[in-house]
Amino acid sequence: MYATRHEDSRGRYYDEAPSATRTPFQRDRDRVIHSTAFRRLKQKTQVFVAHEGDHFRTRLTHSLEVAQIARSIARTLGLDEDLAEALALAHDMGHPPFGHAGEDQLDECMAEYEGFDHNAQTLRIVTKLEVRYPNHDGLNLTWELLEGLVKHNGPVVGPDTPFESLPAAFREFPYLKDLEPEQFAGPEAQVAALSDDIAYNNHDIDDGIAAGLFTIDELMDLPIVGDVFRGVRVEYPHLNDRMVSYEAVRRLIGLWINDLTGETMRRVKEYNPQSAAAVRAMDVPLVAFSEELETRQRALRAFLYERMYKHYKVNRMRSKAKRMLKDLFDIFLQEPDTLPSPWRMDATQATEAKRARIVCDYIAGMTDGFAMDEYRRLYDPEALR
Repeated sequence: MYATRHEDSRGRYYDEAPSATRTPFQRDRDRVIHSTAFRRLKQKTQVFVAHEGDHFRTRLTHSLEVAQIARSIARTLGLDEDLAEALALAHDMGHPPFGHAGEDQLDECMAEYEGFDHNAQTLRIVTKLEVRYPNHDGLNLTWELLEGLVKHNGPVVGPDTPFESLPAAFREFPYLKDLEPEQFAGPEAQVAALSDDIAYNNHDIDDGIAAGLFTIDELMDLPIVGDVFRGVRVEYPHLNDRMVSYEAVRRLIGLWINDLTGETMRRVKEYNPQSAAAVRAMDVPLVAFSEELETRQRALRAFLYERMYKHYKVNRMRSKAKRMLKDLFDIFLQEPDTLPSPWRMDATQATEAKRARIVCDYIAGMTDGFAMDEYRRLYDPEALR
């Protein structure tokens, strides 16, 4: 009833013949999977740098986990699974190397040139930077996919966020106002956004324990999380901590999913939206966690912020990563002839502001490993190539 119907899709900005075998949203998903930016996610990390270990999550494995959660929730709620999956797979494509440290540094480097925002960069990638088709730039995704990516964090225009304050990539997209930026996203996009929260909250617990940043015992006082870990230890006293972590995180993901589907079904009964358009026009999100879970998960977020994201080992990696990206940005901006083709040709002929955006696009597309290699090639006297 309130699901997005692929038969009613608002289409693509460049006309294409329909597929004989796939719905529009299935084609979107496939285009995302086959894109260069998606493949690069395999060596872009969230908290750790790629070489720190093979078992920590990358942007790619995280996106796959978000997609699995989103499909499960969409299926339970009777939504379009393919659209939810496509949005989940694409949501992190705009992230630069080195996780949030990389984003912070690029935003700082671009401070005089309208900044950097990874959600805006995702839109820039799928509408401009991915060049795979002879008749247009970008992936030519459906209206529904673009709308969901732009509004990953909710409405982007409102009383406190006028259109003029939006990131440059949003403002420069000629069809942004067609995406109804003042409204909420459709139901599948809301599912994908909260599936992202479920995935990173719980998987950061797993990665933090594996990295030795904190122990299971230190989680025991946290609401919900402590109860689940304690229950696993009582039920399986013979398990080692690694197996306890696996089982507890699996249960926690299920708990988060059940809460979200339960609260969303409650809101469906309360607000009774009759279409995806009605969901967008609501004053509150349709898809949400319960107030009780929202309150309790704040303690987990605060714990992870202090014990993981601000851990001195992570801070050291952040510091090194930020220095590398700053040095790369500076040399490419000042000496554009050090850029490879085709970036060099565009940058050498551009104004300073446009050259800065070209350099930013080049760096944002790098994997962790490629960024480190580029840094060595440019700053290590013994690296001749």
